[in-house]
Amino acid sequence: MASERKPEIFELNNGTMQVKITNYGATITSLSVPDKDGNLADVVLGCDSLEPYLRNQKGDVPYFGALLVELQIESKMGSLLSMGLNTNCPSTSPQTVSTKLYIFLSLGGHKGFSKKVWEVVERKEGKTPSITFKYHSQDGEEGYPGDVSVTATYTLTSSTTMRLDMEAVPENKPTPINLAQHTYWNLAGHSSGNILDHSIQIWGSHITPVDQNTVPTGEITPVKATPFDFTTEKKIGTSIHEVGLGYDHNYALDCSEEKEGLKHAAKVKDPSSSRVLNLWTTAPGMQFYTANYVNGVAGKDGAVYGKHSGLCLETQGYPNAINQPNFPSIVVQPGEKYQHTMLFEFSVE
Repeated sequence: MASERKPEIFELNNGTMQVKITNYGATITSLSVPDKDGNLADVVLGCDSLEPYLRNQKGDVPYFGALLVELQIESKMGSLLSMGLNTNCPSTSPQTVSTKLYIFLSLGGHKGFSKKVWEVVERKEGKTPSITFKYHSQDGEEGYPGDVSVTATYTLTSSTTMRLDMEAVPENKPTPINLAQHTYWNLAGHSSGNILDHSIQIWGSHITPVDQNTVPTGEITPVKATPFDFTTEKKIGTSIHEVGLGYDHNYALDCSEEKEGLKHAAKVKDPSSSRVLNLWTTAPGMQFYTANYVNGVAGKDGAVYGKHSGLCLETQGYPNAINQPNFPSIVVQPGEKYQHTMLFEFSVE
């Protein structure tokens, strides 16, 4: 039984890159890669032990490193009601329901997948070590339809590259599925301060704007000549003051250069360490988030994480796709397989 599994931390290590992942939420707790001088640093925000993740009272750990499934739903719920969705879904306000479907739920007190102990179904050692986690969601869990089996496999595919393969299969009902990975990155090191000096290039020339309740309106608008334009490399801090609290927006990814069947989503550079992260994916969108609500969070090695202390690059289906017919569909039919791959390629420049 899942309730009898013990939360543990597992390590993948190929001699150059070290990654620690827990079966509690299939969460990355640490990832260390070398800088321009060969010095290792942990570039993932997180906690020293599992205890804060297990406790995770509101505000303690902002779902650092967890797998999510993001879905924003208008309050009318019509599209999901037609699929058998229970309207007792956790709600963030009377106007909107903003849930992290299956794996992550935004309100405390609800046991989303980030608060489940996953089964470890396979581990491999050697030059390309890997670990596979599995979770089975019962029909009606958190109010969502259908039995769904979900797997997440982390693999170190080269000395400084990590691949994440996510799969989900609905067994008996059409099910909206939209998995993402919610790691907070700081390429200068997790305790180095804010990421406003990092530069980023995003292979996305459009975003999906949101309304006053942060629900995407269905529009897909160009970023050219706006603060959201990262089609060429730009410092994150250059225009962040023009977008309210910071960036938290879904980019519609372009069909750009490919690698191993994946399209280029983003490139992040830190000037102090010369570390670079190139992200590749199969997903149509990417949420770019700059830790706008992180405030005084106790982290690893005595660090205290503040606003903009990390950045998230969550490749995903478009939020609110369930209500927007012009967005790529996130509904998976029984017996079909949802597949989503991310490739995290680290280097120095």
